[in-house]
Amino acid sequence: MFGCAQEESASLQGEETPTVIDHTLRAETAIASPSRFAEDRSDDHMRQPDSVLAFVSIEPGMTVFEIEAGGGYYTELFSALVGSDGAVIMQSPEIFDSFLADPIAARLAANRLPNVRLSKTNFDNLDAADNSVDIVTWFLGPHELYFTPNGSSGLGDVETAYAEIIRVLKPGGVFIVLDHAAASGSPETTGGALHRIDPVIVMGLATSVGFAFVEESDVLRNPNDHYSMSVFDPVVRRKTDRFLLKYIKPE
Repeated sequence: MFGCAQEESASLQGEETPTVIDHTLRAETAIASPSRFAEDRSDDHMRQPDSVLAFVSIEPGMTVFEIEAGGGYYTELFSALVGSDGAVIMQSPEIFDSFLADPIAARLAANRLPNVRLSKTNFDNLDAADNSVDIVTWFLGPHELYFTPNGSSGLGDVETAYAEIIRVLKPGGVFIVLDHAAASGSPETTGGALHRIDPVIVMGLATSVGFAFVEESDVLRNPNDHYSMSVFDPVVRRKTDRFLLKYIKPE
């Protein structure tokens, strides 16, 4: 009776009951879209996007900055989840064009994802205004800060990259990071050598620029991984131990 009286009182005072968003259902709907590429669907069993997207919790109308979007597997799903009133910034450093230009072009051809904008900056120079983004994702990429492809000087300064992430996020905005785990205690150089990184390194960098830890998901963890192998080794490829973390920019 008391609860009913509270609800009636709130109604009389013009207060609205907060809308509860079913992020799992929204993820499943986006994944089931017939417009998705067949090659994306074939990756679903490995990537488990239903669980990952539920963890990210994207709402309609949000702006998502997708660092290191790769060929756009998640870009496609983010685009559906933010809807026509939202936006996705698909970031891919220009140096990746040698192997990603064609997949990205196919993904964005004929304006098939009209709410997506492609950005080709490095990780320490994010193409977004201060306090303008609701969610930043960095999937399978933080280790790249220690990678120097083709003899380059690298893809961005480490500390500046994390400072850029918190800069572009709105207060209360969320940073989601997913990467291949290295063995505990592994040095930063493992990022370039094996394309893995010790989660502790990422955690330390995130908190050093002011992020507050929210939660971790174990949906992609695999303790049977061989941590001494490159993620491209056929023995572990697409079966690595992957950590998934959520941080928030304090209000």
